Amino acid sequence: MPKLTHIKERRIFPSPLDSLEGGIVAVGLEPTVSHLLEAYSFGIFPWPHEGMPLLWFSPDERGVLDFNEFHISRSLQKELSKNSFTCTWDQNFEGVIRGCQTMARKNEQGTWITDKLLKAYVDFHKAGYAHSVEVWREEELVGGVYGVYVGGVFSAESMFFKVSPASKVALVYLVQSLEEKGLKWIDLQMVSTVSKQFGGKYISKRDFLRRLRDAQKNPLTIDLQN
Repeated sequence: MPKLTHIKERRIFPSPLDSLEGGIVAVGLEPTVSHLLEAYSFGIFPWPHEGMPLLWFSPDERGVLDFNEFHISRSLQKELSKNSFTCTWDQNFEGVIRGCQTMARKNEQGTWITDKLLKAYVDFHKAGYAHSVEVWREEELVGGVYGVYVGGVFSAESMFFKVSPASKVALVYLVQSLEEKGLKWIDLQMVSTVSKQFGGKYISKRDFLRRLRDAQKNPLTIDLQN
């Protein structure tokens, strides 16, 4: 039996339009495969906060990256031309998410990727919904990005690098691969300093949900594995 592309009717989560202040939609639901599938089908994602039950969000402003606005800096173009890295899909998902979990980030303490959430996304990967781009230098995993593909929309979750600019290389490979497969944009959830450099921007929740519904009308079935 082929896996579902997305969930068409809400069973557990309230409407993302009924979120509380800050975009909170639900509190305390476990990040099971079925809960994650329903959440992403309706533009909702988990975001742990220390000392609180697991929070699920649909923020009032949503980060997106339109491929026709994708920008690669000259310095990165120069780096890419050296062919110092090799990129793959779904060859080491757990290695990528663990890299994201353990990477030290400026002005941040700890990580939002808890052990429970890490296991949940590994399970989501095994179910065919979570995917990774790996960046290799020779045989070493030096960077990557992982995300979720549900209902014709790819939601990028987190990136990491051990060697600069491996995370940026991962994002370029991600965008170029998805564009070749027919996608026109990705969900960023939040716009980071790095994604803004590439053209990331915020749109309203209603605009995002409209895009989501449009993608779900005829979701592309794409093979994201090498």
